[in-house]
Amino acid sequence: MRSAMLEAITLTTESAGPAAPALPVVWTSAQWVAYFRHNLAHLLPIPWERIAISPQEYDDVIASLRSWQIGETSDGSHLLRTAQRYAEKANDPAFVDAIKLFIGEEQRHGETLGRFLDSVSVPRKTRDWGELLFRTCRHALLRVESNASVIVMVEVHAMLYYAAVRRATSSPVLRQVCSQLLRDEVPHIRFQCERLAMLHRGRNRVFRAVTLGTHRAFFTTLTLAVWFGHGRTLRAGGLTFRRYWRNAWTQMGKAWRLMDPRTYSWPT
Repeated sequence: MRSAMLEAITLTTESAGPAAPALPVVWTSAQWVAYFRHNLAHLLPIPWERIAISPQEYDDVIASLRSWQIGETSDGSHLLRTAQRYAEKANDPAFVDAIKLFIGEEQRHGETLGRFLDSVSVPRKTRDWGELLFRTCRHALLRVESNASVIVMVEVHAMLYYAAVRRATSSPVLRQVCSQLLRDEVPHIRFQCERLAMLHRGRNRVFRAVTLGTHRAFFTTLTLAVWFGHGRTLRAGGLTFRRYWRNAWTQMGKAWRLMDPRTYSWPT
């Protein structure tokens, strides 16, 4: 599948030899800035005049969508502060610009979902237990690494969720909204995983194993919480708990591989 990332910037690689596949090179912050700007200029058209949501779809999706929408509405101030501290230490000022654009995309997600709720005369939520818990955890994290790790896990679940919503509805508007959000999420995961690969580079095997163990514990809790809060919508989208659990861990496994510094070619 051709992703928006490849349309924006050609990924350069270095060959490891005639018998070995080329490994990707981590994008610079400036390249990510270019990608986010390109993506903003090439959004999918959404047919807002074609709402058409059935009563059954309304029951299956709307309550869950209200909770999910508020989770996409953070102002990003905490994430931006941690990015600014990191960028100063790493001498990478463009990283701050990339994070600002990343936050802007997440806010666009929240506003797009909010506009859909407005269009079907459903009030937006102002408070939700899941969003409050996540925001509390996120604000307790003071490092780019911790924030990026949590964001990746949330984005993995977002991909499963938006795919399920798209399958659960015949509304042209909601299906197209989900298509745009899914198209955005893949590069979001790659953006955060590449930064984690940079941070993990040079760490010994034991340290990486401890980090992975911590990730697994948090991911288990998050996966159960998402099912508890949004299981009806996920089931409407064709996911039994077993299938949802398996898909979540499969997608997270791919993300963990993207966090591994050995996945990339590094300058010598």
